Amino acid sequence: MSGCEKELLGKVSFENIAVVYNGDVPESCSTAEVVVGVLGSHGLNAEIVPSTVSSKQATFIITVGGDGTLLKAARIYNELPILGINLGRLGFLAQAGPDELDVVIGKLKNNEFVIQERMMLSAFDGKVTALNDIVIKGDTFSRTSRLYLFINDKPVCDYLADGLIISTPTGSTAYTLSAGGPVIAPGVDAVVIVPICPHTLTARPLVIPSKEVIKISSCDTCSGIKLSADGQTTIDMAADEYVKIEKSKYRAKLVVLNNENNGFYSILRQKLQWGVAPVR
Repeated sequence: MSGCEKELLGKVSFENIAVVYNGDVPESCSTAEVVVGVLGSHGLNAEIVPSTVSSKQATFIITVGGDGTLLKAARIYNELPILGINLGRLGFLAQAGPDELDVVIGKLKNNEFVIQERMMLSAFDGKVTALNDIVIKGDTFSRTSRLYLFINDKPVCDYLADGLIISTPTGSTAYTLSAGGPVIAPGVDAVVIVPICPHTLTARPLVIPSKEVIKISSCDTCSGIKLSADGQTTIDMAADEYVKIEKSKYRAKLVVLNNENNGFYSILRQKLQWGVAPVR
C-alpha cells in the first residue's frame, strides 16, 4: 500500500467500545442501543456517546448514522479505529447496515477485517482537520469570489469562482466529484484542487503530491471568505487573511470488513453506479 492508505493488521482493543450516534439522524440513538445489545450478546461492553462529545476512555469507535457522522468521529477520534453503521442514503464510508449487525460484530471478534489509514488535511496549524475536504468560499452568497492559489509559496492560479475545494482521495467521491473533479483511489498519495463554477474554461482540477503546501487568499476588496472542513466546521476569515492547507500528521483509521463486495471499486460501482449502463 502507499503512504496514503495503509492496511494495519495489528491487534485492536475492544476493551472500551464507544457507539457514537448522531442526534440529527432519525432512529440513530435507538439503533445505537441495538448495537450495544448485539455487542453484549457477543461478550463485548460498550457505551453510547453522542457525536457532539468525546469519550476519553474509548479504544474502538462504532458510528451510527450517515457518512457525516463518521467524518465527525474521524476528526475527534483520529487515533482510533472507526467502523460505520449506515443509516443515511449513500453510506460510502460505512461498512454495513443495521440488519447486518450480528454478522458485523462476529467478523470483528474473529479479526476478519483490516484497518485502512486514510490521509487527512489540516489548516490553521492543525487546529482544523478534515477527512474529506476543506472548502473555501466567499461570504457573499450572490457573488463569485476572486481567490489566489499558491503551492509551496509559488503563485499558481487566480480563480474567479464560487469557491475552491481541497480534497483528499477519500473526499474525491464527495463534493469534489459533484464539482467535476476526478475520482482518486484511496491508495494514491495526492491532494485534489477543484474550482467551484469557475468563470473560465481553462480552470481545471489539479492533482498534486500530498507533501505540497497550499495557500489560498482572497482580494483585498472582498468582504471576507469562509472555510469549512468536511462541510461541518465553518470558520469566517477576513479578506486580507490567507489559509495554509497541508497534509495532517493524523490519519483516520477506517475498519474494512473482509467482504468481496466492500472494496473501493466495488463500492464505486454499486453506490455511485460507476460504469453501469443505463437501463433500456
